[in-house]
Amino acid sequence: MRILFADVQPQGEFALALPVRKGVEFPATLPGLDAGAVALTRGAAAAARFDGEIAATVELVVAHGARTRRVILFGAGDKADEAAWERAGGALAARLLTSGEKRLVVDLSSGAPGAEKVARLAFGAVLRGWRHDVYRTRLPEKQRPTLEEIVIVGAGADAAKAWERWSALAEGVMFTRTLVTEPANIIYPESFVERCQHLKQLGIEIEVLDWDAMEELGMGSLLGVSLGSARPPRLLALRWDGTGGSEKTPVAFVGKGVTFDTGGISIKPAAGMEDMKWDMGGAAAVAGAMKSLALRKAKAHVIGICGLVENMPGGKAQRPGDVVTSMSGQTIEVINTDAEGRLVLCDAMTWVQRKYAPKVMIDLATLTGAMIISLGNEHGGMFSNDDGLADQLLAAGKGSGDPLWRFPLSDAYNKLIDSPIADMKNVGPRGAGSITAAQFLQRFVDDGVKWAHLDIAGMVWADKAGPVWDKGATGYGVRLLDRFIAENFEK
Repeated sequence: MRILFADVQPQGEFALALPVRKGVEFPATLPGLDAGAVALTRGAAAAARFDGEIAATVELVVAHGARTRRVILFGAGDKADEAAWERAGGALAARLLTSGEKRLVVDLSSGAPGAEKVARLAFGAVLRGWRHDVYRTRLPEKQRPTLEEIVIVGAGADAAKAWERWSALAEGVMFTRTLVTEPANIIYPESFVERCQHLKQLGIEIEVLDWDAMEELGMGSLLGVSLGSARPPRLLALRWDGTGGSEKTPVAFVGKGVTFDTGGISIKPAAGMEDMKWDMGGAAAVAGAMKSLALRKAKAHVIGICGLVENMPGGKAQRPGDVVTSMSGQTIEVINTDAEGRLVLCDAMTWVQRKYAPKVMIDLATLTGAMIISLGNEHGGMFSNDDGLADQLLAAGKGSGDPLWRFPLSDAYNKLIDSPIADMKNVGPRGAGSITAAQFLQRFVDDGVKWAHLDIAGMVWADKAGPVWDKGATGYGVRLLDRFIAENFEK
């Protein structure tokens, strides 16, 4: 969807959207409407009990010369913040996406709310308008998206500049959504890497480790997960240095990229297993965040690691009870092959620490069903060994719209994954399942490294539409990481 800015309403056919503030008298005039049309819109607003509440809409059709024009009133609230304007943009896109309209003009000339709010309006509209209809060859005409362009009128010169940054973020979110949405026969470790090759054109350096390279490094934990699959694993490293080399130590993001998770020998129930195509949502979020940072030329040094495997049952698959040796040298008794994400992450974390020695490392993973039981689909779970880092992430989550909730770590939980025959087990008892998973990962964090683990199992996929996403992939994590870097590492 294209976003354009203009000083006056364009010629030709379009739908017209006009803001109405809450708590003020209905405007006596509205840009682009004659007196009769204004009276009609006032009546429609009263009939719909529309009072300008943020993201509320009223739709009507008015006479426009010899033709008609669709008009949408949308609530601009009273003292609405930037996030509220984002919801308003999402509401407009949802209303018109399949309406038959190709162009929407949002006229703010009666009082633009400021450049950032205007950019957030556009951001919300673009995200809510995202669809992935690649495989829907017989989609009924009335269900096909038609809205192609949004023209924002009277926003001022600064709004287009502000949109540049938010446009970059939108591109990253949509890239993540695409990766998460694609089926597992399309996105698997090798093809995930291929989908990221275009990032080179943005200045991102790419390094890929294949089976032989990982085996030589001793990544027995990650490789063990992939043994049952015909799809070979990959470790993908994406590095963006927007500091011109002045910052030698990158911030590290590490994403779980299990492109399909059957559970392996500890196989999952058949019902709902198709959802496990999005078990690579952590890696997808890392890739999308890296794209956003590069597009907006972020003045930061960041390395994004994606541990990419497919977890399948088979004659070569690892078994419950097997012991594997991680790259760190620590041994792991595999009690449950469906607790595979932590086995992938631990080797990826060790690799990035040995090669880049980051001072800050954040991993993202759709790691545990227990997190969904704890938080549902409202917050991602966060664990951290550093209070300052935790506070930074909580603030970034709140500010970005990707909220987090912090969980505890302690030696009492750590003891639950001790193994009688190896250094640790990959699962603990049923209770505190998300916490013991985090305790497992903490054993692979080097001394002095500030680390956070984000369990985003309930956040990467939505069963119903939200303010800026339709049912399906949400792109969770991209906005969070982008905001975290912007607020704490850009100079």
